Parts: sequence; C-alpha cells; structure tokens
Amino acid sequence: MQSEESHEPTNGISQEEESKETMKSSQKADRKKKKLKEKLLKEASKADNRGVCYLSRIPPHMDHDRLRQILSQFGELGRIYLAPENAEAQVHRKRAGGFRGQIFSEGWVEFAKKSVAKRVADMLNGEQIGGKKKSSIYYDIWNIKYLTKFKWDDLTEEIAYKSAIREQKLNMVLSAAKREKDFYLSKIEKSRAMTEIDARMEKKRKIQEESGSNAEAAPVFPQRVIRQFRQKNSIKNETSQSKPGLSTDVLASVFGGS
Repeated sequence: MQSEESHEPTNGISQEEESKETMKSSQKADRKKKKLKEKLLKEASKADNRGVCYLSRIPPHMDHDRLRQILSQFGELGRIYLAPENAEAQVHRKRAGGFRGQIFSEGWVEFAKKSVAKRVADMLNGEQIGGKKKSSIYYDIWNIKYLTKFKWDDLTEEIAYKSAIREQKLNMVLSAAKREKDFYLSKIEKSRAMTEIDARMEKKRKIQEESGSNAEAAPVFPQRVIRQFRQKNSIKNETSQSKPGLSTDVLASVFGGS
C-alpha cells in the first residue's frame, strides 16, 4: 500500500508538467502565427504604397546595376526588371558590326513610394540622362512613364502569360513539324516498297521470257500514272509594242498650207 501511495503524487506531477508544456508550445505557435500575420500585413501595406515606372527604351551599355545607381539618388528603389532584346535582332545587330553586349528593349522600376515614382517620371521624362561626358549614355534621353494602378504582381502575371503563350506556340510548331516529318517518311517508305515490287515483277518477267514458258503468264500490274498538267502560255506585254504613228497624208494636210 505504501508503494502505491508513493506513486500517485508523481503521476499527478508528470501530468501537470505535460499539460504545461503543451500549453507553452501552443502559445509559442500562436505568437509565431501572430508575428507572421503582422509581417504579411505590413508587407501588403508597403506593396500598396509602391509605385512602378515603365521605361520604353533602355540605352546601350545600360544594365540593372547602372540603372539602380542612377535612379536610387531620387528615392528608395525596389525591384528592377529589364526585358532582354529579341534574339533575331541581336544576331542581326552583331552581324552588322554593332554593339556586341547585352541590350535590353524595355524595363520596369519599382519605387518604395508612389509619390516618388510620379515625381521621378515627371522630372526625367524627355530629359537628357547626363552624368559624365565620357559616359556612353550621356546624350541619351529618358523615356519613362508612371503606371497608374499598376502593381509588380501584374508584371509577373503578364510575363508568365507571355511565356505560356510562347511555349504553346512552340509546341504547336513542333507538333506540326513532327506530323510533316512522319507524313514524308511514310511516303518515302511507300515509294520504296512500290519500287521493290516493280523490280521483282520486272525480274520475274525477264526470267519467264528467257525460259520461254508462257503457260503461266505473270499478272501484269498497271503502270503508275504520273500526272502532268498543261501550262498556260505567258501573256505578252502589249505596252512594249510600238505605238502607231501619224500617216503622211495627215502631216501633209497640216503643214502643206503654210
């Protein structure tokens, strides 16, 4: 009896400790969820206050780092995306002896505040980039515009949509090329089989003619018809013919009276 009574308080203490630990862990999890929610709300409020500017032209020798260095002096910047040049245009430019580096066709810049983005777009649009006179972009002009009610998520969705369309078109082209290839190979295989049949029949006919056995005549297959279309004659250019001149009688009647 003494041993059983000695075990009862220890079991009660262990259950209380376990319940306290579970409560502590649940409280920690709740605090983490609350902090994460507050963080997400802050980021969402910051995202609502951000503004995006669009650059319709990116000068040569301009990249992400250089653009950030120039625009960061006007305000806090977020993300920058520069769309690379078309591959065909890049190949043509390099063959023509132009700039052989990476060129970007257009770009988007995210500012931390909408007011800063509007002010920068109004101040820089149509103005000379400037800087050092030795710089390759000194005489280039800013082509920048503030995008009203435009968020960075809209840009990512647009890029994903364009990439999906491009991938779909590529799959369609590849499937069409595969169908054409299979059709061409099937026609080649059919033509090869027909030529082999013709060769065997010709060989069999020659053997029968040499042996002189006409008892069993070989079946004669009709020759393959090769269609030929009659072409129309080209129309001669009637304008090239010389125009008829005035007769001598008319000229004599005009100038004879003088």
